[in-house]
Amino acid sequence: MTSATTTAAPGKTPALETVAPKNAGPKGILAALNKPKKVREFSKKEQVDLFRGLGSMLRAQINTADALKYYSQGLPNKAIVDALTHVREDINTGMNVHEAFRRTGKFSETIIGLIQAGSDAGQLHHAFQSLATRLKSELHFSKQLKKATITPGVIICVLSGAFIVSQVKIVPQVESMLNGVGAKPDGMTAISFKVSHFTQAMWPFIVGTVVGIALTIFNSSHVRNLILGFVMSKWRLLRLLIMSMRQMTFISTIRLLHSNGINLAKSIRVSANSVRNTPFYNELRTAADKYEHSGVPLSTAFAKYTSVDAQVTHMLAIGEKSASLDAQLEMLSEMYEEDLQNHMNTFSAAISFIVLIIAVSLIAAVFIGTFLPIFLMGPKMMQSGI
Repeated sequence: MTSATTTAAPGKTPALETVAPKNAGPKGILAALNKPKKVREFSKKEQVDLFRGLGSMLRAQINTADALKYYSQGLPNKAIVDALTHVREDINTGMNVHEAFRRTGKFSETIIGLIQAGSDAGQLHHAFQSLATRLKSELHFSKQLKKATITPGVIICVLSGAFIVSQVKIVPQVESMLNGVGAKPDGMTAISFKVSHFTQAMWPFIVGTVVGIALTIFNSSHVRNLILGFVMSKWRLLRLLIMSMRQMTFISTIRLLHSNGINLAKSIRVSANSVRNTPFYNELRTAADKYEHSGVPLSTAFAKYTSVDAQVTHMLAIGEKSASLDAQLEMLSEMYEEDLQNHMNTFSAAISFIVLIIAVSLIAAVFIGTFLPIFLMGPKMMQSGI
């Protein structure tokens, strides 16, 4: 068996691994080298537990290397144990803490930036605790959003499947039974049978199209953004929800970085990574460049080059004039977190109502398509029997 792997040079991030397939010749090895495999980051839940534990130990005056050692001892997740072992070994060789974390490839640049800020300011325990708090908040809202969308989606899929089965399997049997006794369908019964015929002919194409669209949306961030942008332009509640979530995310990140000693332009650039694959990403980077190189005030850069709410630029202007930017950023992050919770509750209620309407409609369609022909044609069947 021939294999090839890449080894990260010192100080570089081993975030990409390549492995040649079994029995591969030179061309196979070359193809494997050209197709790197990205290392998966740790989940938010794992990172919350990690940073919470490290923060508590550093606050108790335990040095970083020992804190990593103690936390990894007895940990059931071997991937985290291996990563923390590498981090501890790199720190013991004199490497900076943030570079040691970056080399694992298991943490985002936003997290690395905050670790660097805490390390440079001598407040690494505070950086870890802030990370745990922010990630916990993101995890909370992520769970709420999934609960509000995935569960209703599953319910609709199950009911849609029941409707298709009733139209393809059950209704044809009813129609065959009525034809067997010479009863001619009319009125609602005829309409029900026509719907069944249409469903039998079209359901594979409709299901295939829906599955194809779902896969395209799942695999393409560009398509997701186009669809999301269109829906946001038509549904005000969804627009408020998404905008609150995005603005809360990058504003809280800017606050954490800036309050830990990172200059404002770099804080904005790093925070842009937290809203990657959204329009805010390029907007924030442009605003940071204009603020740093053109000398325009931060509030002006945000007003001209981003699509943030007017409230954001207004409070940033106040923070610049009164030298209270950290306080204004904290106020904005708390404000948008409260708005997000309110919008999330309203959105969940709206989705529940929509799902209820769809569920009732599908159940009614199954009942009407399956049992109504029998009820309506019962007298004719009895007369035919007589």
